[in-house]
Amino acid sequence: ELLAIPTNQRARHDLVAIGEEIELEKDRLLNCFLEFGEELCQKFRKAGYWADFIDPCSGLPMITKSCNKVYSEVDGMECLLNYRSYNAGFCKVLTHPRWGSAGYPATIFDHAPRDTI
Repeated sequence: ELLAIPTNQRARHDLVAIGEEIELEKDRLLNCFLEFGEELCQKFRKAGYWADFIDPCSGLPMITKSCNKVYSEVDGMECLLNYRSYNAGFCKVLTHPRWGSAGYPATIFDHAPRDTI
């Protein structure tokens, strides 16, 4: 059974805003997720289960390099968690139920049994 593990980190700022401080915050959240995703997937893989995590910037898997299908974090959170979104120019923005647009979504996929997660 393929499981999706949606994650959300609370940002220090509204991520729709523009500026160097916002870009630094996005980088901080990205690096935090990449470290977490790598560590969790490594644990699943060592236990013999397939696992991968999505690069929130590109929408591509980080481990399965042969895949060219783009995963939309916003669409995933809408589908899996029933979160809302809105359009800001050409960008679709996720609205976290508690944090608004100060949330950073990212997803991990695996085939590990639910009780191991």
